Amino acid sequence: MPHSLQVGPYTVIALADGAGPFFAPRSEAFPDATTEQWAAADQFDPGALGTDGRWLLQFRAFAIRSDQGVTLVDTGIGPADSPAASWAPVPGVLPASLAAAGIEPSDVDTVVLTHLHTDHVGWAVVGGEQARPFFPNAQYLLQQAELDALEEVNPQLRSKVIEPLCKTDQLRLLDGDTLLRSGERVFATPGHTPGHQSVLVASGRELVAVTGDLLVHAMQLLHPEVAYAHEMDHEQARTSRQRVLHSPAADTLYLATPHLTEPFIVH
Repeated sequence: MPHSLQVGPYTVIALADGAGPFFAPRSEAFPDATTEQWAAADQFDPGALGTDGRWLLQFRAFAIRSDQGVTLVDTGIGPADSPAASWAPVPGVLPASLAAAGIEPSDVDTVVLTHLHTDHVGWAVVGGEQARPFFPNAQYLLQQAELDALEEVNPQLRSKVIEPLCKTDQLRLLDGDTLLRSGERVFATPGHTPGHQSVLVASGRELVAVTGDLLVHAMQLLHPEVAYAHEMDHEQARTSRQRVLHSPAADTLYLATPHLTEPFIVH
């Protein structure tokens, strides 16, 4: 059974899709990090440091289940022929993780795509030339700003993801923060990409932030000011990160992260 977290009426479920090394040395990913900052990050998340010194990532999605339905946040690295195949450890195992959680693809009514990087959209559309949405009954939510920046973010996904979703009328474009029917809130967190978004789940003073790539490594949790080389706007990403990490709405803040070793962190 996948790891899960209960917050009020919501069950947030971590869904593994794969694990493997980053495509470049981690010193290139965080070129301004100091030796002391690396030591603190490695102590916080030792599982992210491979024996060869490489950065080891988890690749996961999250399901949010309540009596109002099932929301999926991101869709992982995907099958063997997914857009992430050039660098990520495909094929992913998200379908098996969903099944272990008792979720059929047809049960998912909302898919939130945090951004259009290949390791976050892998199972969104499958089938190659006979492309079809993997979640047949879901609306796929994307920020308009992300679509507007598609040529800069990842132009190959126009034909592989965006057009198939438009063909079945399953793509819904958002403009900033949006409250979902099931009670979760999509929260604009730009910087990593222009239209990056996260998802907030709240019950009383408990808050879960499903972060997407707002947080990719413990370095950003311990030292949110340190720039990540693959953020498109470092200052904007830093501001978004600090808004979530210092949320005044929460006495208890849980972070649900796609790439850290542990899926849930209490901040």
